[in-house]
Amino acid sequence: MALCIHSFFHQQSATICYLVACQASKQAMLIDAPADFDLANGELSFSTAHTIINYINDNAFSLQWIVETHTHADHISAASYLQQKLQPSHPCQLGIGEGICLVQQYFSQLYALEMPCNGAPFDHLFTDQSQFQLGEYTVEVLATAGHTLDSVCYLIAGNAFVGDTFFMPDSGTARCDFPGGSAIQLYESLQRILALPDETQLWMCHDYQPAGRKLAHQTTVAEQRAHNIHMQGNKAHYIRSREQRDATLSVPKLLHPAIQMNIRAGQLPAVNTNKQRFLTIPLTVLL
Repeated sequence: MALCIHSFFHQQSATICYLVACQASKQAMLIDAPADFDLANGELSFSTAHTIINYINDNAFSLQWIVETHTHADHISAASYLQQKLQPSHPCQLGIGEGICLVQQYFSQLYALEMPCNGAPFDHLFTDQSQFQLGEYTVEVLATAGHTLDSVCYLIAGNAFVGDTFFMPDSGTARCDFPGGSAIQLYESLQRILALPDETQLWMCHDYQPAGRKLAHQTTVAEQRAHNIHMQGNKAHYIRSREQRDATLSVPKLLHPAIQMNIRAGQLPAVNTNKQRFLTIPLTVLL
């Protein structure tokens, strides 16, 4: 039986979340699930997550894995919320690349968070080329650092869920100016993806619809190699142009709320003595 791939588009962050399922076993994994967040009001909600839950239940899937391609800076993860809502009837193990430990170390210091920097609360920290089963299919994890230290892609049955490495060919590739980011590393990671068979289907994590074009989130290795606007020169050209472009980019609007929660798989901050939950925004004073 065929592999089922269903996408959910999160308009607020231009994120595409994927539900990937083995039709024979009904086992499924969820990739990059977003929560909904109103920054001005500090309101966190989960309507997108409930749309996903309804789809899982309507199709009688058993959610085995909730995985992230990296620690996102543009949306808050719904991973922990979904795990809580779906267990114990769904195993729902949380997974991310092993580089999360380094990401936790940096940002826990920045935000003065008291937390172990050992990957918790994620259940599995994937190493490069590690594998796990999804029904009749084997999922391989490919380390693709550069955008972040914990970036990974998930390969299954001729499909690659590439996170923030490639965008659609007319949008290029991801930025590398976050802590631990590296244009050199990202170039090497992109080459690993381009070394996959030409017909490999690549599924994007974001689509910003340049020039107002229709939403698109699926392409191939061959199409990326031939047409990606950032990959038409050599390595030195890529690194130079990537770093120059990154220097002009604004900070993502939700970076501080998203990072503080996403290094903990989207877990809520602890309640303080006033029975409130708070997120920190570092202040830069320009005089």
